[in-house]
Amino acid sequence: MLLWPFALGWVGIIPRLVLTTLFRLLSSIPLAGLQRIGEVLGRLVYAVAPSYRRHLVANLVLAGGEPARALATRVAAESGRGALELAFVWMRPQDEVLARTRATGWDVVEAARREGKGIVFLTPHLGCFEVTAQLYANRPGAGAPLTVLYRPPRKAWLAPLIEGRRARGNLALAPASLAGVRLLSRALKRGEAIGMLPDQVPSRGEGVWAPFFGRPAYTMTLPARLQRTTGAALLLAHGERLPAGEGWVVHFTRVREPLASDPVEAATQINGALEALIRTNLAQYLWGYNRYKTPRNVEGPVEGPVEAAP
Repeated sequence: MLLWPFALGWVGIIPRLVLTTLFRLLSSIPLAGLQRIGEVLGRLVYAVAPSYRRHLVANLVLAGGEPARALATRVAAESGRGALELAFVWMRPQDEVLARTRATGWDVVEAARREGKGIVFLTPHLGCFEVTAQLYANRPGAGAPLTVLYRPPRKAWLAPLIEGRRARGNLALAPASLAGVRLLSRALKRGEAIGMLPDQVPSRGEGVWAPFFGRPAYTMTLPARLQRTTGAALLLAHGERLPAGEGWVVHFTRVREPLASDPVEAATQINGALEALIRTNLAQYLWGYNRYKTPRNVEGPVEGPVEAAP
């Protein structure tokens, strides 16, 4: 029995070592080749998984992506590219990743910095969202502190790998908890930037039902609350994936419209801004993510069908 705690430790260590080794091996492949492999795997999953295929097509129809089935195969390919390029982003030297990442709209970022009230970055599941935070925090000669809201993985043994590869340089992580929210608030009060995935389904009590591509989606209220209480600038950021392994372009734009004080109205405004952004690059949005699920212990919306969470 004395060996039991050690056995539990190895249960996590062994798969973590295997995954880390696999990621290191994959990262040795040139980015173009790695993304090409991911594209093939993404199309394969789309071909053999009918429920996944139906889910993609249904979501794309909501977004007005016509013809939806033709576009869905591109979405599946981009999702596969995104999954495998993660090995490159996490495992290759940071300066090499940043050398393949450029920015548009950086003047918007600099203007927001000069205001001195902090920045709330909203980064949806569009393109390579992992490089957006790395670029802002660690861009040579222009990097600045950034605290990103982070939901720890359900498998605890994954946390050291994910956290260790994300929290580098000026980039810090804040857990999705009350303590994490306090970290975000303090960062804004110091005039620093924070970031979060605004299209991630929040937990009970942390969201409201608001339309997203015409269907009710449980939407986090935290971005609007933090922005309203601090006066921080509200910016959208997404990392467009370039072809042939060229890297990524991170686009920065500002949400100019003042957010409403009502949580539902503010969430609707944010979702509307996300919709407009996603429509500029439908193929690179993570449509496989179950955006419309109902979190546990949350009542569904008054109108409109919503898929139950597993």
